[in-house]
Amino acid sequence: MPQGKGTWRFPAKFWSANVAELFERAAYYGVFIGLAVYLTRNYGFTDVQAGWVAAYLAAGIYLAPTLAGAWADRVGFRKALMFAFGLLTSGYFLLGLFGTPAVAEILGGGSIKFGALVALTLILLGGSLVKPVISGTVAKSSDETNRARAFSIFYQVVNIGAFLGKTLALPLRTELGLEFVSFYSAVMALCGLFAVMLFYRTDDSAGEGKSYREIGRGFLKVFTNFRFLSLILIVGGFWAIQGQLYASMPKYVLRMVGEGARPEWLANVNPFVVVVLVVPITQLVKTLKPITSIGIGLFIIPFTALAISLSPVLEQAFGQEISIMGFVAHPITIALIVGIGLQGLAECFLSPRFLEYASKQAPPGEEGLYMGYSHLTTFFAWAFGFVISGYLLDAFCPDPNTLSTEVREAYFLALKNHTALPEVYAHAHYIWYVFTGIGVAAFLALLTYAVVTKRLDRRSSNTTI
Repeated sequence: MPQGKGTWRFPAKFWSANVAELFERAAYYGVFIGLAVYLTRNYGFTDVQAGWVAAYLAAGIYLAPTLAGAWADRVGFRKALMFAFGLLTSGYFLLGLFGTPAVAEILGGGSIKFGALVALTLILLGGSLVKPVISGTVAKSSDETNRARAFSIFYQVVNIGAFLGKTLALPLRTELGLEFVSFYSAVMALCGLFAVMLFYRTDDSAGEGKSYREIGRGFLKVFTNFRFLSLILIVGGFWAIQGQLYASMPKYVLRMVGEGARPEWLANVNPFVVVVLVVPITQLVKTLKPITSIGIGLFIIPFTALAISLSPVLEQAFGQEISIMGFVAHPITIALIVGIGLQGLAECFLSPRFLEYASKQAPPGEEGLYMGYSHLTTFFAWAFGFVISGYLLDAFCPDPNTLSTEVREAYFLALKNHTALPEVYAHAHYIWYVFTGIGVAAFLALLTYAVVTKRLDRRSSNTTI
């Protein structure tokens, strides 16, 4: 265990775990940013079907780590990581293989769709093992004097991996095809496997950790604690909107702007804003109550979706192109940059204080148990967000291939000539009205929650006295 105040010295397993995490995040986000598009274009899923399938991965990967972590504790971290990266390598490779036109032609639509579910299951299982093992390694490689620094390094590695994954996915998608993004992710996962095999050494003994019965009891406690579960669901409204970076935005911008759009770069606006602003904002709000900081984040989040919905206003005022200091972009691109930037700002207020506030909603002495299930807010949010995204896209921004021949030809001609799209896309921005409403509802729910819990705490205090 490293010692010394504020030391940067960590054991080798800390650094090797972070290298493995870098590869895993690059692989995951490389595929994830284009997954909804890939499932529709290469696999033939409808928007609604793709929403459900993507939700399976996006939400499941936040639910499964609780069980996967217990298994990793039993077999040992090194074996668990090797198995995880083996699953990830296989999953990404199969996702690319079944999505290639040649394989799709040989196997047929039904077979490749089943293949996609198998591949995504492997990715889900592998990713759910990596999450608890890497974070567990970071925790065990640090002590009270440098744990904050250890996790700050870890989160920076996560952000760098996510940024690189999305950035490299862009040329692969445009130059080679979406299936090659999955092959790239398979290579990244394989590099992670080699990093673990060659450099990850740990003296952690296998056989430790909770039993599955204990985990089940924990789930039961959390799901029957209305106070804690309510907070999880309310804050889930924030993450349901943030999740549209991957659920709705890629299809929306590609269909409304054309193949020249860059959803990978747009998605990177969020982590860029977070990296730049999270430290000063955290310092700014450190004297505020956690509920106040969370409230500011939830107050901002409806405006992020509202900003994106205002693209028709910009288009009416400036036409198909807006020039800002030499930067020329479509009004939808400008609206997305503003909206996604605001999402990053909102996240800076909410994320650092959420766990602190959530821990105070747990019964005394059970804070650790409840914090182990705090990730359920993302599970609920992304399950809901991805599923509803499919229905909204189908209703307001449909796949061009589902249009009649006449309307489809008019659509592609409009994109080519930079003119108004057919009437079927006239209300595409309504998608963002829905998420604006979800954000408003979440904010109002938090205000109600704060009032109710304050009264309950006051009543409990009076009863105790």
